[in-house]
Amino acid sequence: MKYAVTDEGYYGNFGGAYIPEMLYPNVEELRERYLDIIGQSSFQEEFNKLLKDFVGRPTPLFLANRLSEKYKASIYLKREDLCHTGAHKVNNTIGQILVAKALGKSKIIAETGAGQHGVATATVCALMGMDCIVYMGKHDMERQKPNVERMRILGAKVVPALSGSMTLKDATNEAMRHWINNPTDTHYIIGSVVGPHPYPDMVARFQSVISQEIKAQLIQEIGNPYPDYVIACVGGGSNAAGAFYHFINEEQVTLIGAEAAGKGVDSGESAATTVLGKPGVLHGSKTLLMQTADGQVIEPYSISAGLDYPGIGPMHAHLFETGRAQFMSITDEEAMLAGIELSRLEGIIPAIETAHALAVLDKMEFDKDDVVVINLSGRGDKDLDTYIKWGKY
Repeated sequence: MKYAVTDEGYYGNFGGAYIPEMLYPNVEELRERYLDIIGQSSFQEEFNKLLKDFVGRPTPLFLANRLSEKYKASIYLKREDLCHTGAHKVNNTIGQILVAKALGKSKIIAETGAGQHGVATATVCALMGMDCIVYMGKHDMERQKPNVERMRILGAKVVPALSGSMTLKDATNEAMRHWINNPTDTHYIIGSVVGPHPYPDMVARFQSVISQEIKAQLIQEIGNPYPDYVIACVGGGSNAAGAFYHFINEEQVTLIGAEAAGKGVDSGESAATTVLGKPGVLHGSKTLLMQTADGQVIEPYSISAGLDYPGIGPMHAHLFETGRAQFMSITDEEAMLAGIELSRLEGIIPAIETAHALAVLDKMEFDKDDVVVINLSGRGDKDLDTYIKWGKY
């Protein structure tokens, strides 16, 4: 398996577990046990039942006729925005809270940027009766206030991260500090394919239900499980990992990740990691990382709270380095226009993160027989304030 993770947690040159000594027992326990736990039939039965009855899976694969007509290809939208909580994030939080239960943990912590992972974590903690603390950058709390209140209504304690740019990177730092100080009773539910091994692999496995369903749905739709293109937005990269997972070894399928260029790749206000990043270590894994010449993390920027992360997951770094996936840089303006276009053409207001993936369409030339699947990773309710402030609609 050319693109699979190794036993040591590496995807090619990227991955691993670079952790402080105090976290070693936690991460090692998880590494030693996660495959056995999720491989048990009782785990799979509970996981799949919750995905069906609680999350509402399978999510539809919707042929977007007006979008298809404009871009002259068959464009399908994988409707992760219709998951309970409004995004793909809940696929992973359900899987991880079941792992936490199997490990005997009683408390949960998480980090969140756009708030969707925080809401999904607070949701499963309420479902399972576990204490929940979510770390969120103060800046993100201000621009994603509805999600902050949703977490609080669900019973979670939301703790602002006040360092750095007060966004996702800083929230992750605070969550890791908490875990170091509370190693025995607490499980850290990381929301993306980042962090020390086994997190990138574990999160990708839980999100792989997306591409598993896409294949089955395409067989019904077109008699063939393989689209020509799969497109998804990439911050850390969990929705893209899920959408790509079962296509990675199918070289006839072109994989495209949409990164946040912010105000422009060369503007100094960007989060386009594959263009601006170099190999480095962040939050426990070696990956591509926006950093200065002496290794200091460069603060990322994006209009979308879920994409302003200074790195990408090691799986995506490997897909980029090997050329298996293409990565495109999408500016704030391009994303916002694409979000409005989907709203007007198909009656679906997307999350601004997702709108970055939709903006890829304008940069492509398709053949009329091409089948394109875009992972519609989240809905735009949480972003209404940002849409309103942008105002060009």
